[in-house]
Amino acid sequence: MTKFLLSLHVLAAIIAIGPVTVAASMFPPSARQALAEPGSERAVSTVRLLHRICRVYAGIGIAVPVLGFATASAMGVMGDPWLIVSVVLTVLAAIVLVVLVLPRQEAVLEGLGTEGADVEGAAGGTATVTDRKATVQLAMFTGVFNLLWTVVTVLMIVRPGSTTGA
Repeated sequence: MTKFLLSLHVLAAIIAIGPVTVAASMFPPSARQALAEPGSERAVSTVRLLHRICRVYAGIGIAVPVLGFATASAMGVMGDPWLIVSVVLTVLAAIVLVVLVLPRQEAVLEGLGTEGADVEGAAGGTATVTDRKATVQLAMFTGVFNLLWTVVTVLMIVRPGSTTGA
C-alpha cells in the first residue's frame, strides 16, 4: 500500500505542480508582451490561458499534500524533521501562490482590458498594473513559489536521516 500511495503522491506532484510552475513562470513575460501590444487579442488570450492553468492546477494540487500525508503515515515518518520542513515549505508555497501570485495575475489581466487595474500590495496599498514593474514583481513571487517547490522536491528525494540510504 505504501508504494501505491507514494506513486500517487509523486504522480500528483508531477501532474499538478508541474503545470502551475511552468504556467506561472510563463505568465510575466507573456503579460509584458500583451502590455506592449495593446489590442492584441492573441497575446491577451495567452495570458488568460496561463492564468486559468495556474488556477485550475492549483486546485488539483491539493491532492499532493493529501496523498503526502497518507504516504508519510503509511511509512511511519510523520514526525521526521525533513517531513515537517517539507510541510512548512509546502504551506508557504501555497500561501505565495494564493496570496501573491494569483491575485497579481488577475490584476494584470484586468489591466490588459482597461487603462489599468489596481492590485493590493503587501503593505495594504494599491498600485496600478499598467507597466513592467507589476510583471517584474509577479515574476519575483513566481520565482519564490518555484524555489519553495524545488526545496520540497529535494527534501523528498534526499530525506535526511532516512534509513533508505538515499
